[in-house]
Amino acid sequence: MPKFLVHRWHGMHTVWAMVLVLLLTVALAWYEWVLGLVGLVLGGAIGVYSVLAERAFRRDLNDYVLTLSHRIKGVANDVIGTLPFGIILYNEDKEVQWHNSYISAISGRTSVTGTPLPELFPGVTIPVKEKDPNRAETTINGRIYELLFRQQERMLYIKDITEQWTISKKYEDEKLALGIVMLDNLEEVAQGMDEQQRAIMLSKVAGEITEWANKYGLFLRRLSSDKYMVVTNQLALKQLEQSRFELLDEVRELTMNLKLPLTLSIGFASGSDSVVELGQLSQGSLDIALGRGGDQAVVKFGQRQSFYGGKSNAIEKRTRVRARVISHALRDLMKESDNVIIMGHKMPDMDAVGAAIGVVKAAQQFGKEAFIVLEGINPAIQKMMDMLREDDKLFKRFITPEHAMSLTSKRSLAVVVDTHRASMVAEPKLLQLTDRIVLVDHHRRSEEFIDDAVLVYMEPYASSTCELVTELLQYIHERVVLEVREATALLAGITVDTKSFALRTGSRTFEAASFLRRNGADPILIQRMLKEDLEEYIKKAEIIQHAETFRDHIAIAVADTGKPIPQLLIAQAADTLLNMTGIKASFVIGMRPDGQVGISARSLGQINVQVVMERLGGGGHLSNAACQMQGKTVQEVAAKLKQVLKEFEGKEGILE
Repeated sequence: MPKFLVHRWHGMHTVWAMVLVLLLTVALAWYEWVLGLVGLVLGGAIGVYSVLAERAFRRDLNDYVLTLSHRIKGVANDVIGTLPFGIILYNEDKEVQWHNSYISAISGRTSVTGTPLPELFPGVTIPVKEKDPNRAETTINGRIYELLFRQQERMLYIKDITEQWTISKKYEDEKLALGIVMLDNLEEVAQGMDEQQRAIMLSKVAGEITEWANKYGLFLRRLSSDKYMVVTNQLALKQLEQSRFELLDEVRELTMNLKLPLTLSIGFASGSDSVVELGQLSQGSLDIALGRGGDQAVVKFGQRQSFYGGKSNAIEKRTRVRARVISHALRDLMKESDNVIIMGHKMPDMDAVGAAIGVVKAAQQFGKEAFIVLEGINPAIQKMMDMLREDDKLFKRFITPEHAMSLTSKRSLAVVVDTHRASMVAEPKLLQLTDRIVLVDHHRRSEEFIDDAVLVYMEPYASSTCELVTELLQYIHERVVLEVREATALLAGITVDTKSFALRTGSRTFEAASFLRRNGADPILIQRMLKEDLEEYIKKAEIIQHAETFRDHIAIAVADTGKPIPQLLIAQAADTLLNMTGIKASFVIGMRPDGQVGISARSLGQINVQVVMERLGGGGHLSNAACQMQGKTVQEVAAKLKQVLKEFEGKEGILE
């Protein structure tokens, strides 16, 4: 019995009782000594008995406590050994010192004492520092276990979470996914067909789409002659992504006998609990697929956005209805604005400058002041700017970003040409000063996009932004008369982007060029602007000299000269490499004057260089793309490029 209990109160009532008996006995002896003597004897006997009884009680109590402690220790050991989770104590060397029977059961070994934790749980990172994650998951004999580390006690708990993980996975797999399937070019393909041929073609395509939906368990509902809605779950969507949306190829091959094969665009969305939001995201995914030229699928899965397909070039629209509608909308915006501020991308090329000049001309038709934001003159536009400097009225339209910021107000119209990414414009802050933004671009739409634009004219089939602006000029006013230098700048942009009308040209490209020639565009001036200096030609030859082949059909040149190389020279070297026998794609890497590492990518259409550049943070076209990377050496960028090419090798949309 604890001493503090004895000292406080235990047995004190007996002591006081004996004291009282003694006092009464003394009082009795005062009157009769015989009776007092008898009382004293009886009191002494009772006292002796009380002492002996107290000792016996304490002895029995101690025996009981010892027995109870033994039982408790036995039960504790049994409980720890049969707990429904594992416990491991390990030493500083991460070796098992002790474990309960649960660990023996899941490992299939009688004892794992002395076994290192990395050997017992392969693939699991053992925390060393306090900031390291204290939770991990591992699979043992087909079961999933959660590991919880207590670093201070060097203790590890192991819990079976297979059922919990299965339920969670089933919940995620059964989440709703919405998709929209659209026929890209039905109107263009159906032109010239009679009703019977059109019906037969649509029937074949509808049958292919229905068979695809049945194969993957999708609910399909036809919305119109060229659009379908798809309802499914995340598990089926993952299977579609693994198949890389084979429907795209099947429909294209089915209609291959047509002059313009019918292609599909697919937009899917998942990862949200709101059906309304899923519908908006799926429509947004479809818009991105169409903006990238069609014949591809875009999947928005939470924060992840994935692209599939995109093997074919965008099909040229035969009608100019959209160009006329956009031009009328642009005309109304210009009339309602105080002034017009035009921006291209950073390090602009002839296409960006030429398109900007065309927009200035459009604004002048309605008496609006228009200015072009130019951060600086780079080698790619040096000769064009020298030509424009001869026209004072036109050259004074070029202003610095700082000047543009002071001229921009809420009623200003900002027109972005030759790019649709806010991070790439000459002055991104300018876009925040006005709510009126117009995009005119011919690149395939990337994940980054200026979402708050009031008017978007993106046509990936176009050869250049100058081609699009030229078409807009033909509809924006009854009669537009271009000056020689204005028409020449627009034609120069088309010439550069088409490699002198050799790549990405359609009938509308030549129609736009014809309109510019009628307005005085001078091919001789363009030829002078495109002439190469002998020194630059030698530098380009030095870059090409270091080219190597990758996978037999890809040329990669790393310009590790230690000196900055203009972006124009990098692009020209990529164009030259593409002309080599057996080369289907070329990549040239060099350090630019601005300190960034630039990559120019070119292909003949069999390899989608746009997707490769997007993985590295750039973008462009299927056959013409580029990117810039900051804070890396050219060798590091080359290694990263090869790694991306290895990952993409053989995938649909990259290599045919």
